[in-house]
Amino acid sequence: MLGSPDVGLVKGLQADIDEIEFQLFSGDRAVTKRIYDLSGEVMELQRAIRPLTAILTTLRHDLESELRDDPHALELRRSFRDVLDHVLSITDKTEEFRQTLTNAVMTHTTLVAQQQNDEMRLLTETSLRQTEQAKKISGWAAIIFAPSLVAGIYGMNFTVMPWLSSPWGFAFAIFIMVGFGAALYVVFRLRGWL
Repeated sequence: MLGSPDVGLVKGLQADIDEIEFQLFSGDRAVTKRIYDLSGEVMELQRAIRPLTAILTTLRHDLESELRDDPHALELRRSFRDVLDHVLSITDKTEEFRQTLTNAVMTHTTLVAQQQNDEMRLLTETSLRQTEQAKKISGWAAIIFAPSLVAGIYGMNFTVMPWLSSPWGFAFAIFIMVGFGAALYVVFRLRGWL
């Protein structure tokens, strides 16, 4: 029969694989390397165990055919059968480990993709909020620019300007400034910028 170091190795691998589940869902970034390392250990164990199955099967058949009638060989045949069963059990277990680790990699990949999607969604939402704020700032800047332009022109030190000497010139300039500002406010409000 196989000794306890092999059983200990299988139990150790089982414990490590069980810990990966916790690491997967805790967001530990080192889990990818750990899965990779454990996959290597499982493949190494499979390479070591796989030839034993064929060797023990051949020895068992040879033993049964040569010592079929020997009553003392019964215990020996039973021991070979136990060893072969143990090796087959470990082979099945390593295949199970390999499949579990493959599933862990796929799960980890899915979790990372989901996290990246969440981050991209947050970035997109932030970008949209910034765009809305930029629209509002631009709209208010345009509203303030129109009256400033009229005031700037009429504030120049020229003697020949339309309605500069008219008693209604100042009122007309104020009307134009407020009118431009109000018109831009209405346009921007209708477009959803303000």
